[in-house]
Formats: sequence, structure tokens, C-alpha cells
Amino acid sequence: MSHLQQPFTPPDLTSVQIDTRKPLILCDADEVLLRFMASFELFLHQRNLYYAWRSYALDGNILSKKDDTTISKSKINDLIDDFYSLHIDKIPIVSGASTALNALSRRATIIVITNIPKKFCEARQHQLNKYGIPYPVLCNSGPKGPLIASIAKTQKAPIYFLDDSSRHHASVKKEVSDVVRIQFIAEPRLAIMTERCKACDYRIDSWRSVQFVIEKSLTIKGY
Repeated sequence: MSHLQQPFTPPDLTSVQIDTRKPLILCDADEVLLRFMASFELFLHQRNLYYAWRSYALDGNILSKKDDTTISKSKINDLIDDFYSLHIDKIPIVSGASTALNALSRRATIIVITNIPKKFCEARQHQLNKYGIPYPVLCNSGPKGPLIASIAKTQKAPIYFLDDSSRHHASVKKEVSDVVRIQFIAEPRLAIMTERCKACDYRIDSWRSVQFVIEKSLTIKGY
């Protein structure tokens, strides 16, 4: 799930080891590995707020239960900080994610790229480890295209990018077109309202299907 747009701030790539001759899977976290909205919606209700489900964005969709006024961007940032501070270890995993990634890890390097405040990066790593997803986490801010392009400069094997956000897929396509882009939206209410991203190669909303598509692609490409 994309939060409010921020300028691009590249994470430290020296924190991860990448075998450039091995296929690479770059995977988002919220609404791909983790059921962010299901958990965040409960948090909003506890704050006497609700999500309007009018579009695929937090901005403009968080309203007060008292008078239906829309919450400001600055207030949304505060809410996200509070949510991650209190609940980052309680966000449930998406069904099938751990099993599929563990199978794919035998043929590809896996890195999680998540757009959350960097102060929560270590907590997110612990959270994913707990769910059997023990792959390196990079905390990005802003569009993901520049980061993927930086990684792709030295990569000799295929790259697969999984994200729920059409904005991030468009950014990646703009920066480096030969990445295989897979749109994945775990929350059914968001998936229903979202057309397939035009910048994507696939729109898949189950991890079993993601595993099948990537494994078939790797076999065709000789990996």
C-alpha cells in the first residue's frame, strides 16, 4: 500500500549482498506480504475514524466518524507513525506468501522493498522474520523506479518486481523497462476498485499464482 508521496531517498544498498548472476525478486511489503489495510482499518476505528474506500489512496479517504470531515495529510502521517509504533508486529501475513517465497528463494535472491519511515525498518525486518520471510529489507521513500534502476545497473540475471501500487510500477517501467512487473493487491476491497496497471506485465492476487508465473518465467529464461 502506498502511503503519502515523499521525495526519493535511496536506501543504503551496501547493506544487502546481491549475486548479480542470480535472478532477483524485489517485493513490496504492505498489501503484498502483509495485510496492512485490514489492520490499519481497525486502528482507525479505535481512533474514531474510518476509511471511505473511494479510491486507492490514504489521502482523502480517512474521515472522522463524528462529522465525516476528511483528515489532513499531516494528520495521516501522524496516524501512520502511531500505527507502526503500536502495531507493526501485529499486521497479519498474506496467505501463501512465506511458502511461495521460500520456494522461489531456491532459484532467486529475494529483497523486500518497503516504503515506510526508516525508523521502523528494523522492526519490519523482525516482523517479517517472525512470519518466515527472512529476507533483507530496504526502506525506500518516494517512487521505487530510481532504486530499482540503481540495482539493475549491475544485475545480469532477470529481475521481478512485485508491488500493489500502479504508481510504483509506472515509475519502475520509466526507469528500467526490462524488469518483469507484477501487480499484487492482497486486500479484496482495494483489488476490486483497481484496474490492472497499464505499466504491469501481470496482475496476480494470489501467491500460488505468483510462484507459478515466476517459476515458469525462470525456466523459460534458463534459470
